[in-house]
Amino acid sequence: MKRVFKISDAAAAQSELLFNLHRQQSNPKALTPRSFCLPNSSLYRCYGDLGSQIKHSPLPTKLPLNIIDVFIQKLSLAENNTRIRGVSEDLIRKVVHFRDELVERVDSSEEVTSILDEKSLWLLRQHHRILLRKRDDDRAFTHLLKKLYSSPNLAMEVFNWRRVKADEGYPMTPEEYATGITIAGKIQKVDLAAELFREAASKQLNRTCLYNALMGAYMYNGFTEKCQLVFRDLKRNSNCRPSIVTYNILISVFGRLMLIDHMEATYQEIQNLNLSPTLSTYNNLIAAYLTAWMWDNMERTFQLLRSGPLKPDINTHLLMLRGYAHSGKLDRMEETYQIIKDHVDKKEFPLIRSMICAYCKSSVKDRTKRIEELLSLIPENEYRPWLNALLIRHYAQENCLETMENLINEAFERKTCILSTALMNCVLATYFRYNAVDRLADFVKRAECAGWRICRSVYHCKMVMYGSQNRLEEMENVLNEMNNMKVNYTKKTFCILYKAYLMCGERHKTEQVLGLMCKNGYWISLDAIPL
Repeated sequence: MKRVFKISDAAAAQSELLFNLHRQQSNPKALTPRSFCLPNSSLYRCYGDLGSQIKHSPLPTKLPLNIIDVFIQKLSLAENNTRIRGVSEDLIRKVVHFRDELVERVDSSEEVTSILDEKSLWLLRQHHRILLRKRDDDRAFTHLLKKLYSSPNLAMEVFNWRRVKADEGYPMTPEEYATGITIAGKIQKVDLAAELFREAASKQLNRTCLYNALMGAYMYNGFTEKCQLVFRDLKRNSNCRPSIVTYNILISVFGRLMLIDHMEATYQEIQNLNLSPTLSTYNNLIAAYLTAWMWDNMERTFQLLRSGPLKPDINTHLLMLRGYAHSGKLDRMEETYQIIKDHVDKKEFPLIRSMICAYCKSSVKDRTKRIEELLSLIPENEYRPWLNALLIRHYAQENCLETMENLINEAFERKTCILSTALMNCVLATYFRYNAVDRLADFVKRAECAGWRICRSVYHCKMVMYGSQNRLEEMENVLNEMNNMKVNYTKKTFCILYKAYLMCGERHKTEQVLGLMCKNGYWISLDAIPL
């Protein structure tokens, strides 16, 4: 039970990968998959609050960073149903313009400080007016810090300037502290993140958003034990309670680790607490089933989302597109692709590769045409060795020798090493169908130099092709190549020699081959002995 806690505290790690700020209130609905109907699945049991014992597989003590790489840019600090309210469009434009001024001077701390001193008083005045009205909306300064997420060091410099101004009659808000904690985590200063959390607590500013931000900072840097302590503090704090964002975090982390039972227990707890699932809740569930290759549950969750008050967003469709591609449901994949085609074509190159992979594994008509259309969307700097190998096999199976060789040449140029015997056999079959033994010989030489896996069938294929063209001397040279590569002869090797010599009328050599076969202990049919 304690180990389950550790993962749950992956908290702000990848929580906001798909978190939608435009949250809508709705009554929670029970998911239909059978696995969601878990009796008495309260998370209090998982965390040990009620002392229940739950058996599960051991969990890692340190989560991989890729779980939380995208957390920082998506974290919502609005825990009280905010949507960046309180910041007018005009004010947003001013904030963006001010952000641009700061970014232009990112290399000079003195200039950044000077601009803040000279031009940011309007931000503090705006903050003061909102504070006097006792509004709990997102502040303009917090909005500025969020706009600086892509330049975390600059954002921290601006935040430190804001901390100084707090002593001049402009007290900081929980949202500003939470944003600072998030930024500190992104620049790998977890001690500073903890210091900011304690500073906010000393000012009686404890909020759930602060706990989530600190948990995210720890998880971003791999400190799972410290994150666990923060979550325990949140559970013990009578003034704060985990929000739907917190449970979305748990669903996301459990899903990434493919702990589906824990993830579904987390969703059950959302229902027990009468919390309203957000779009992020469903997106994280879909992502988890996709990761676990549970296609039916993925589809059920998607249909449940569509039937409710919430509607799929771009992230939902991207997840479903990937799921359909991996599961080979090409009709659904193409339908989803048409919905988000413009976005995918410009930005989602990994998804395009997944779609190409799906077509390569299928047997649909015109799949080559569809593959080439998708390939034209991928820039050269997005080259992937595995995709190149997959395309070599595809064009080999399609009997497109020229295209296959172009892809092989590209693999050689990019120093891609092929170790798949099945792929090599596909290439050999294409050369054999074209009876292009000279091109095959050139390919084998380059493949040997490039470190590709050269199996015995490569040399046997060359021997058969040379023998069929009565090029016996070159066929015999293949035996020397086999010796140089330390590839042993087999009965099939001798049979190829025997048939080639027999077809060319070389009776003396056929007898020599039969003698070698006897010497090596291979059984010979009497019908094979020439009279």
